[in-house]
This record gives sequence, C-alpha cells and structure tokens, in this order.
Amino acid sequence: MVTETKQLIESRTAFQQLKTQLHRRMVDAIDLSKAGELKEEDLRSQLRALAGHLCTTEAVNLAPEDREVMVDEIMNEIYGFGPLEPLMSDPEVSDVLVNGADRVFVEKRGRLLPTDVHFADDEHLLQVIQRLVAKAGRRIDEVSPMVDAKLPDGSRLNAVIPPLATNGPTLSIRRFTSKGILFEDMVESGTLTTEMAEFLVSCVSGRMNILLSGGTGAGKTTLLNNLSRFIPVSERVITIEETAELQLQQPDVVSLESRPANVEGKGEIGPRELLRNSLRMRPDRIIVGESRGGEVLDMLQAMNTGHDGSMSTIHANDTADALSRLELMVALSGVELPNIIARQYIASAIQILVHIARLSTGERKVMRISELSGFRDGVYSVDDIFVYRMSGVNMAGKVEGSFYATGHEPVVMQRLASIGVKTSRDLFAPRELKTGGNFKLRK
Repeated sequence: MVTETKQLIESRTAFQQLKTQLHRRMVDAIDLSKAGELKEEDLRSQLRALAGHLCTTEAVNLAPEDREVMVDEIMNEIYGFGPLEPLMSDPEVSDVLVNGADRVFVEKRGRLLPTDVHFADDEHLLQVIQRLVAKAGRRIDEVSPMVDAKLPDGSRLNAVIPPLATNGPTLSIRRFTSKGILFEDMVESGTLTTEMAEFLVSCVSGRMNILLSGGTGAGKTTLLNNLSRFIPVSERVITIEETAELQLQQPDVVSLESRPANVEGKGEIGPRELLRNSLRMRPDRIIVGESRGGEVLDMLQAMNTGHDGSMSTIHANDTADALSRLELMVALSGVELPNIIARQYIASAIQILVHIARLSTGERKVMRISELSGFRDGVYSVDDIFVYRMSGVNMAGKVEGSFYATGHEPVVMQRLASIGVKTSRDLFAPRELKTGGNFKLRK
C-alpha cells in the first residue's frame, strides 16, 4: 500500500513537471504582451494548435483534456489572475495572500488557510503583479516598489516587491463581491441578535451618528454597508473612501474616492479634501469609509453642524481604544486643540459606538453596542447597551458565549421618540439574548 502511494505521488509529480515544461514552452512561443490584443476565442484556438504541435515535436503523450488545462492556464496569464484564477473564482475566498512564489494563502469563512497554488518562480509572480497593477492604471517597479490599487472587478490589491520585500514579491488581494452579506445573514449566523439589529436600524432611521470599530477583517465595512441600507431613499448621501467598497442602493448617492499621488509625487487628493468639498454638495449624511487621519476633525465638525446620521469606521481593539484613536487623529489635523476640548467635541458628535471582532475561530461577533452620552469630569460617559461575553471554544472549534442586554436604556430613546422612530423598551430589559433569529427588513 505504501509502495503504491509512493508511486502515485511520483507519477503525479512527473506529470506536473511535464505539464510545467510544456506550459513554459507555450509561453515562450507567444508574445504575451501582444496576445492580449487578440480576441479571446482566436487566441484560444491558436494555443490549442500550439499545444498539439509541441506534444508532437516533444514526443509527449498528453491527453486532450490536459492540453486544454494548459490552454486555460495561459489564458489566465493573459486575461486573468494567472495561477490565482481558481482562488479568485471561489465564492468562499475573501482574501488571497501571496508571500513569494511558493507560499499562497486564502481566507475562507474568517480562517487563514494554506493552498497548493504556486508560481513558477519569483519572476513569474512579478509579471502577474505588474500586469494586474497595470490594469488598475498604476505601476510598480524598483523606483515605486509598493502599490495599493483597485482592480477592475472592485477588488483591492496591495503589492510590495524587492528591494522592500526581501523574500520575493508579495501580493495581497481583498476580494470584492457584489453579493454582500446581508443583515439578515449576520443575525442568522450569530454575529449579532435581532434585538441588536433592531436597535441599530432605529439609530440609523433616527439619524444618530455612529462609529464602528474593529480590527482588520473584522467586518466593519460589511456592517456599515448593512446599516446604510436603512437610510431613507429621500436623503442625499455622500460616501468618502480611499478605495470604494460601499454599495449604497439609494437613488441620491455620490461616491467619492481619494486619489494617490502620481509617479512625480503630484496630484494627490486625500479624504480630507474630499470631505471638505462634500460639505458644499448639500449632503444630508456623510459616510466616511474609514477614519485614518486628520480628516477626522472635519468629519466631527460635519456631525456637529447638522449632518446627523453620519457614520464611519475606525481600526481599534475596543471601544475605549476607538475614542483614543479619534483623539490622536484630531491632533494629526494640524489644528491645535486642547485634549479636553477634543474630547468634548468627540462626545458631542457621536452617539453610538459599535465594536465588532473576528475571533480566533474565524467567527465574527458584535462585541458591544454602547452609547456615548457626553463628557463629564474629564472622562467620556459610555454605557454598554448590548455585549457579547465569550466563555471558550468547544470541541468542534466553535466559539461559546452569549449576548446580553445590560439593562441600560439609552438616552437617545428620547430623541428617537421625538422624531417618530418607535423602539420598544423591552429591547433593553437585562437578560441573555437568543441567537440565530430571523431579522425581517422593515420597510
């Protein structure tokens, strides 16, 4: 049995080596740069003929279906993602991470997994990176060895090449999907409960300013996208992002995307400039995809001056860290504000804090929904409304824990009631909350 297994492995290895050899001969025989100018079907026919010719001249017995595999691979080299094409076609893959030619990882359902995908060598990987970057209208070379770009399908690409990447070119792709995770799915999967969802929807309808915090890949943008669904269609919304990811469906939405500097270091237009300009565009609400720098001060000013119902996300480890980072970003604005004034400004601008996390199991949970009701005696007045308490991980590798309503009835309830947004006080009765319920989209 062991001998048969060894022979099978050796046979597969030899076959792969043979296929790789023919693949390289085919690539050498065509001009990839000009091949992209041909119609796909014409090029595919030429490649089939070339594969048959090479098999004959090299005396290689390769089945027609295996020749077709080689043709597909080369087509992917010209039009697609090269060896990464199967990963980019997998609907369960959210991130593709390449650490050199032989180390390719993916994120599936929140977990990082190795793959058997590899490139021929670092030069092959570099060629794929350069082609993808060129599709995005950018360039990457020794002069500009690092790039962040958006691909034509909406996916986000980041690449770093030598000399900055010492172990070979690296590539990170955050996939874009037009079919996002819905609020209903998040409730059903246990990311949050129906009570939490209902309260957040009321806050959006009632034009509360909301800050979402969490780590990388926690699901901040997914949650922000879902909350944005409940903005009334009668309102004018302006979104500001470094890389456009939000997918608002309202009819009066203006999406603004920042622009990096060109190769000469000129032409950069950042989020702060876009935010300032958006104030001249008569917005009802402003959504900043991610707060990262001095634009935070302008965002807080907008929230404090009539643009209620605005929202943003921020990288942070917890709610307290999110507020501290906001203070730091206000300091980065270049406007000298005493720290106590900055805190008062933050406290008057934001009403609701939401922290979401990706746990060690890959599962995502809204860890807490809190109310920021003011600033007293030098500290923020923050009260948790809903929390998630993790107790461990079971034998199946799933997290164990429960959601709870703390019993705090938000001060914003008065404001919601005054503008006709009905929210039951029963939502906040102190108790353990059930997960996996059916959340119905309210019209």
